[in-house]
Amino acid sequence: MRYLITGGSGLIGSALCARLLVSGHHVCILTRTPGQLLKRNDNAIQAVANLKDLPANYSPEIVINLAGAPIADFPWTAARRKLLLQTRINATQQLVSWLKTRKTFPDVFLSASAVGYYGDGGEHSLDEDSISAPGFAHELCHHWEQEALSAEQFGVRVCVMRFGIVLSRSGGFLSRLKLPFLCGLGGRMGNGKQWFSWIHLDDLIAAMEFLISNQTLRGIFNFTAPTPVRNSEFTATLARQLHRPAILPVPELALHCLGEMSSLFLDSQRVYPRRLQAAGFTFQYPELSAALANVLGEK
Repeated sequence: MRYLITGGSGLIGSALCARLLVSGHHVCILTRTPGQLLKRNDNAIQAVANLKDLPANYSPEIVINLAGAPIADFPWTAARRKLLLQTRINATQQLVSWLKTRKTFPDVFLSASAVGYYGDGGEHSLDEDSISAPGFAHELCHHWEQEALSAEQFGVRVCVMRFGIVLSRSGGFLSRLKLPFLCGLGGRMGNGKQWFSWIHLDDLIAAMEFLISNQTLRGIFNFTAPTPVRNSEFTATLARQLHRPAILPVPELALHCLGEMSSLFLDSQRVYPRRLQAAGFTFQYPELSAALANVLGEK
């Protein structure tokens, strides 16, 4: 199968590409630095900086859109918000416009989003049909999703993936938390009562493959484990896995110094993967303790 992937050099994209190459698929990645990517992969993949660099008759069977500047690296200043919007919405819009020009449309178009779509859900259980709360994260995800779903108008099967916190052996959210915990400086964020929705990277990749292979599936899917936990439980479980204490909470006031970006840490999102499970997907890591044990190297 021919895969076209945007954002293929990121945490999720790198893991996905490795899986596809082992399975013998042809992978083309749209990236700002194609030379660096090709060097790291010993030319095992094709990489281009622009869609215009692809052959006029190139028609991938699977398109996966993961592009977007990291959302938690810098405070959400006006300039940063603009960048976050452009690297998601504009990039998706350009990709959909390009797909429309193909002589043969892809079998499926998978596009990333995030559980930030729901905003602060408090104690409510959230599934794909839940009403969202307002905020920048919701606005960003909503417009991002709408651009992707516009490909349905010319017959493409579209699946939007709302990612929770991704647990990985390298990089991502966990790498930011791990160092302070190893130094004995870890603890809950704010009052710790907010719900965290998470997913093991292996389950995330497997869920992508599940959507690709099940041709009747389309629309919105929550990519979260079926057992969301409160922030206090998340940090306590992480501390136990690292054999460290979790006694130094990060005050809510300190997080509010990040401005609206504090919503990433303080909003409560009790999200469930209702549609994935209803379709028959089985999680390898449904429980947080086993997922953290795996990514942290514990047996």
